[in-house]
Amino acid sequence: MEFIGLSTYFGFCLSILSYLAGMKLKQKFKLTVLNPLLVSVVIVICVLAVGRIDYDIYNQSAKYVTYLLTPATVCLAVPLYEKLKILKTNFKAVIFGIVSGILTSFVTVLIISVLFSLNHEQYVTLLPKSITTAIGMELSHEFGGVKTLTTAAIVLTGIAGSVIGETVFKVLKINNPVAKGIALGCASHAIGTSKAIELGETEGAMSGLSIAVSGLLTVVFMNIFVMIY
Repeated sequence: MEFIGLSTYFGFCLSILSYLAGMKLKQKFKLTVLNPLLVSVVIVICVLAVGRIDYDIYNQSAKYVTYLLTPATVCLAVPLYEKLKILKTNFKAVIFGIVSGILTSFVTVLIISVLFSLNHEQYVTLLPKSITTAIGMELSHEFGGVKTLTTAAIVLTGIAGSVIGETVFKVLKINNPVAKGIALGCASHAIGTSKAIELGETEGAMSGLSIAVSGLLTVVFMNIFVMIY
């Protein structure tokens, strides 16, 4: 335990190796539920629980992975640039889709908060659940939410969208690649975008765009919705 506590790379290596294990399982069994991020979360929790390792000890070195969130999000602009023509052609539909997605997310949280009698802190904590972690954590903290719980909500939302997204498209017969990309980006941020990239280049580009625009618009709408409940 002393060695782990003093280690600079324990949490970092555990996170990376867990994710690689998740990728291998996904490639081997081809099951949607074996999302690499979900698998890595389960592995990390099991290791910490079995080894009785305090989360703070793990996070001392795992936090360096978090530093890569912002540049990783910025890199999503590359596929968008490559599909810029498609964006210009569908500009109105794209903007309307993103705004609709954000409002749907906020209204859903509001309804859940009312139904389950959540307090204001819990309400604010859940509001930024559908945007990328780098932005969501700071918004939650700024408006009085619990940013660690916000992170958990963001991750779970992303995994859920990634797992069921393709099935929803098939059931509702949504075949337009632009619509698929916008839906995954708005609802499931970066995790959904990784799924969108699997579906195609256009889906990935539109999903990457949704992350950036959703983040900016969420900052605007958040100021309004925090006063409603």
